[in-house]
Amino acid sequence: MSGDHLHNDSQIEADFRLNDSHKHKDKHKDREHRHKEHKKDKEKDREKSKHSNSEHKDSEKKHKEKEKTKHKDGSSEKHKDKHKDRDKEKRKEEKIRASGDAKIKKEKENGFSSPPRIKDEPDDDGYFAPPKEDIKPLKRPRDEDDADYKPKKIKTEDIKKEKKRKLEEEEDGKLKKTKNKDKDKKGAESDNKKKKPKKEEEQKWKWWEEERYPEGIKWKFLEHKGPVFAPPYEPLPEGVKFYYDGKVMKLSPKAEEVATFFAKMLDHEYTTKEIFRKNFFKDWRKEMTNDEKNVITNLSKCDFTQMSQYFKDQSEARKQMSKEEKLKIKEENEKLLKEYGFCVMDNHRERIANFKIEPPGLFRGRGNHPKMGMLKRRIMPEDIIINCSKDAKVPSPPPGHKWKEVRHDNKVTWLVSWTENIQGSIKYIMLNPSSRIKGEKDWQKYETARRLKKCVDKIRNQYREDWKSKEMKVRQRAVALYFIDKLALRAGNEKEEGETADTVSCCSLRVEHINLHPELDGQEYVVEFDFPGKDSIRYYNKVPVEKRVFKNLQLFMENKQPEDDLFDRLNTGILNKHLQDLMEGLTAKVFRTYNASITLQQQLKELTAPDENVPAKILSYNRANRAVAILCNHQRAPPKTFEKSMMNLQSKIDAKKDQLADARRDLKSAKADAKVMKDAKTKKVVESKKKAVQRLEEQLMKLEVQATDREENKQIALGTSKLNYLDPRITVAWCKKWGVPIEKIYNKTQREKFAWAIDMTDEDYEF
Repeated sequence: MSGDHLHNDSQIEADFRLNDSHKHKDKHKDREHRHKEHKKDKEKDREKSKHSNSEHKDSEKKHKEKEKTKHKDGSSEKHKDKHKDRDKEKRKEEKIRASGDAKIKKEKENGFSSPPRIKDEPDDDGYFAPPKEDIKPLKRPRDEDDADYKPKKIKTEDIKKEKKRKLEEEEDGKLKKTKNKDKDKKGAESDNKKKKPKKEEEQKWKWWEEERYPEGIKWKFLEHKGPVFAPPYEPLPEGVKFYYDGKVMKLSPKAEEVATFFAKMLDHEYTTKEIFRKNFFKDWRKEMTNDEKNVITNLSKCDFTQMSQYFKDQSEARKQMSKEEKLKIKEENEKLLKEYGFCVMDNHRERIANFKIEPPGLFRGRGNHPKMGMLKRRIMPEDIIINCSKDAKVPSPPPGHKWKEVRHDNKVTWLVSWTENIQGSIKYIMLNPSSRIKGEKDWQKYETARRLKKCVDKIRNQYREDWKSKEMKVRQRAVALYFIDKLALRAGNEKEEGETADTVSCCSLRVEHINLHPELDGQEYVVEFDFPGKDSIRYYNKVPVEKRVFKNLQLFMENKQPEDDLFDRLNTGILNKHLQDLMEGLTAKVFRTYNASITLQQQLKELTAPDENVPAKILSYNRANRAVAILCNHQRAPPKTFEKSMMNLQSKIDAKKDQLADARRDLKSAKADAKVMKDAKTKKVVESKKKAVQRLEEQLMKLEVQATDREENKQIALGTSKLNYLDPRITVAWCKKWGVPIEKIYNKTQREKFAWAIDMTDEDYEF
């Protein structure tokens, strides 16, 4: 019996080891049952345990496979499993601790003595908590002699729990994945947005960092799509009538098209000018049929009113277009730009400036041009010369047409050329100002002007000596060069009489264009200039000159009529040849560029105050630019809306002054409250009121600066000198030195044009 008892003790000990995976009530019942019927069912139990162990092995394999799949699901799911297992183990541990004493008591009551080793074990009742790093799902210990082992029950309960847990984890995983995908998408979108400007920056061709081509070579490869021609004429609707001498008259398509050109300009000042009307009528009659010529003999009897109104309505309809219609037109224009607005030059995509051929119309000209009103004919493919490289694909002409000529000349920069019919001048399609070719030309122009700086003193000494020359030709050349240098006058070009407007430059000055004053307004030796300059813009200036120049002018004017040339022994060719002898590449324009750039640099140094804010510095820049524009006679007529815009600006200034007065009163009362209260809250109020006053003061100053700037520039065109005569590196250096954003001086197009200067210039640049 003692052997049986020992065997029972060992059985109890084995059963006690299994208490981690069974409920306590079931365990106690099973133990009583095993104690009573152990001998009888021993063999059966062994067979069952063998059978159950084989099933348990199968379940173990499945369990392991599931564990593997779990591990594959990712670190986040592993982490979850570990936490869940830890929680289960903690719950079991608490149950074991709570019921440990009760177990021992119950076992004693049922005739069992506690296993001796339990007393020697720590207080965790035989439960060993593994280190946190090695936490794994607990496994049931296997014992072949354990008759109570029921793998089927474990399989059904544990697997169900595992399935539930897996389903939950899968759902969580899906949610996480979708969230992660959304995050990834958003992240990718934001990355793309961030990367886009970088790509654009990468695409910019820094040609100024590359070696230049040999002298005269402009490109090695050139390919383009050719020009875009003006759309064909669309006849007027039937309801739009033309009247001659009060009667309706149907015009032929060609005559009608030319009539519409005049109708579109009916409200313009040009159509009132006699020379314009005369030239138009002459060219219009050339497009008429014989019958029309016989009827229409007097322009004054022609009534274009309905035609004019039709085009006004069309213009108004375009303004009233819906967003969708405007967007459609914009998309069509962008499509056209993508196809024809770019060329490939030396493996780089370059923008073309004017890829559209000008439509037919009436010539206006600049100033009182003698050819104004003449018909500009429609340009056809047969008028066009294409220029591209030999290995490039030649652009196809419109169906049924052919090009006049295809050239492969890499010593010129134009892509397309044709000859217009009014003055016989050649027109070109060129690259955009931001292109390499245009940029190199600008850079070279300003470098030539900088070279002049090195030898300008020598040239000035030379022409001063020539004022005393015994040869009249040399004296006239020296005085003309003095005017070009000091007044930035243009040298002028040879012109055929009657072909262009009567505009005057230095070499073509007449006696009637100057008046000499030995003394005027407290100054000695004053020359008063008054003549029509380029584009028929009046040049009027009173300039004190050196005594020797004044005496020479008196000499040049002796025994001459008002219409006689002042420099009768000088022309543009003689002057330009002399300039080339003085310095290679020197022209009158180089003098203008040099004087304009050096004036800007000097004015910026004088006008810029370090302690000024950005708006004040911009005003200083515009004043320096204005000094250059006045020097170069870059004038304009005041805009039609000038008075109205100034009134609007003044009303804004008045409103801002009222706001500032209110803010100052609020600040004063806040300070008074702070003196009485002496707490943190009132101090904060005072600070906020101070900031409000400062902000309004800055806004008011900005508006006042704007008003001053507008008033001073109403008759001065700053853009011409800024784009064509001022070295952009002076402006860029000034902006970098004084912290003025370059965007405040140059707009986007101008920044693209001067990208080379912006990239290469430091704040210490000197012209």
